[in-house]
Amino acid sequence: MNYSVSAGDSAPAYLQLYRQIRRDITGGAYQYGEHLPSKRMLAEETGTSVVTTEHAYALLEEEGYVETRPRSGYYVCYRLDDAFPAGSPEPEAPARAVSSGTVPAPDSSAETDRTADAFPFTLFAKTIRKVLNRYDERILIRSPYNGCIELRSALARYLRRGRGIEVSPDQILIGSGAEYLYSLIVQMLGRGRLFALEDPSYGIIRRVYEASGVRTERLAMGPEGIRTDELAKSRASVLHVTPFHSFPSGITATASKRREYIRWAAARDGFLIEDDYDSEFTISTKTEDTLFSLEPDHTVFYLNTFSKTLSPSIRIGYMVLPASRSDLSEKVSFYSCTVPVFDQLVLAEFIDSGDFERHISRVRRALRKRLAKGAEP
Repeated sequence: MNYSVSAGDSAPAYLQLYRQIRRDITGGAYQYGEHLPSKRMLAEETGTSVVTTEHAYALLEEEGYVETRPRSGYYVCYRLDDAFPAGSPEPEAPARAVSSGTVPAPDSSAETDRTADAFPFTLFAKTIRKVLNRYDERILIRSPYNGCIELRSALARYLRRGRGIEVSPDQILIGSGAEYLYSLIVQMLGRGRLFALEDPSYGIIRRVYEASGVRTERLAMGPEGIRTDELAKSRASVLHVTPFHSFPSGITATASKRREYIRWAAARDGFLIEDDYDSEFTISTKTEDTLFSLEPDHTVFYLNTFSKTLSPSIRIGYMVLPASRSDLSEKVSFYSCTVPVFDQLVLAEFIDSGDFERHISRVRRALRKRLAKGAEP
């Protein structure tokens, strides 16, 4: 060990230790699964109290760098290929438990439990306070139709880091959930087009499109995605797909099938609507390539929300338009943005601080551990 606490540093002692240990973990000095120095050993070396070192470890554990093993100590649970390359915030204090009286009862479904159990209440509350202090009366201004520049810029940076998608903030449009964004796409592309959907697929998708005045057809799924013969006979010019973990089939389109979707759209001067609702919680150490990252210029509309990654109650979604067709958003520019400015600024700060990506990394690790336990004899 080579850790020290400086009286001349304005940061608290626990935060100085947190920074130094985090630096060694992310820099590879400590490998995944390696045993870290005990609280007492670290306290003796740095001349601090055990309480101080315990606070530093608590913060590292909250952010997903280390884990506690009963009667054994602290171990590294961070792997570079198991995390997003997020920024480095300066935490104000170690995480504290949230009173059970303040947490709404979770929905009975497993999907809701997955996010509700892991929701970062303490960090989110800190973010809300920070936004109130920073923006003051600016939270009362009206949002541009496509969303605040702060959130669109934060999303552009996040997509570059975590999804390999290079976009301009001007290509992004914010709205209150996926269903609202589906209806905007219909207004951009026109009601004269036939929309093709996966069969089976999430039933609300078809209902929203048909309520918006367009005709739909269903294309049968195979083990790798929509069957080739179904694509060939389709007369649609818009294809709505969920390449990762399609609901309810659970099918993830293969790399070759994704290329087939792109060729399909190009051949008929059509469009792909990529609904990427669940890919951030893949248990793979590498996230799947999006259709948008394979063809970002002409044919793919990329959609995602925060219903899975944070909570269904956070009704914020976003759409990324192909680079050459960002002018399409002008067709819906007369609408007011359906997400309050304050909510947008809180989410922008949560993303830019790195807290959002660390939250995703923690949930992914938990899912992987749950799967490993289920596979044990």
